[in-house]
Amino acid sequence: MPAVGHSQLHWKKANNEFDSLPGAIRVFKTADSLNGRPFKAYCVEIKLKDKHIDFTTQTGEGNSYTPSQYYKREQQPYIVVNGGYFSFQTHQNLNVIIREGKMVAYNIPALKSLFNDSFYYATRSALGITKKRLADVAWLFTDTAKRWPYGFQTQPIIAKGSKPDPSFSDLHTIEQWNWWKMHTAIGGGPVLVQEGAVFITNKEEQLYAFERDDRHPRTAIGYTHNHRLIILVIQGRSPGVAEGATLDETARILVELGCEEAINLDGGGSSCMLINGKETIQPADKEGQRPVASVFIVKKKEPKRKK
Repeated sequence: MPAVGHSQLHWKKANNEFDSLPGAIRVFKTADSLNGRPFKAYCVEIKLKDKHIDFTTQTGEGNSYTPSQYYKREQQPYIVVNGGYFSFQTHQNLNVIIREGKMVAYNIPALKSLFNDSFYYATRSALGITKKRLADVAWLFTDTAKRWPYGFQTQPIIAKGSKPDPSFSDLHTIEQWNWWKMHTAIGGGPVLVQEGAVFITNKEEQLYAFERDDRHPRTAIGYTHNHRLIILVIQGRSPGVAEGATLDETARILVELGCEEAINLDGGGSSCMLINGKETIQPADKEGQRPVASVFIVKKKEPKRKK
């Protein structure tokens, strides 16, 4: 049941707003009000097991590009959506990104404490898809010397220390972990949904630790128990049209959409999803689409080339 004070949104099918899409991709939109505020959002539901579709990621390799530029660079995929966090100065990705089974970006290893000289070792979250097309969300510690991230399935690790570049042993954890062997993954955070319920680890991941109730444009990604990938984008900062959502509101919407697990991605002016190259929500920056350092992509599966 939806939480008290949260009206369930009515979603309308919106495939007809975009050029033809395969049957495995369904697009929905809503312009219902959310808790009495003007609201606009789009959501896509994609069958993970459909063999005609591929899921991948791309980075700017030291640059940032708008989603429309990625769309052209990546041979016009079905869906391009902004990815995780990045440095505006260096365009470095600050979250793990896995492309074709290789880590092409890593989680930021340590955050300087605001209060003393110590560092905070955050295990930030990501959504991954295995070669067998199974999705998973985990909290990760990445080490540039290791092929795979260390994955924690039930909770993030909270650790501190004096090293700016810690190794796994510096976490001093006895929590169970596994090598997180994904074919494709996009990192962000915080986790919003765990075991089909609202479960937000913003403080533990040191993301929006004091801004949980702020309303912003949002991008989020999750999956359902019946193997559907869910991508949600929420328009915001459009006074009188769309005021965005808090992390809790976003999490509740994802639960209503049937998500088993889900994470938040970079939001605000970065929030943007293109379907067949066409914008869904209106980006919040007055210049339009913001250049971003990573994107998540859904595209047509290429036939295997004969050797």
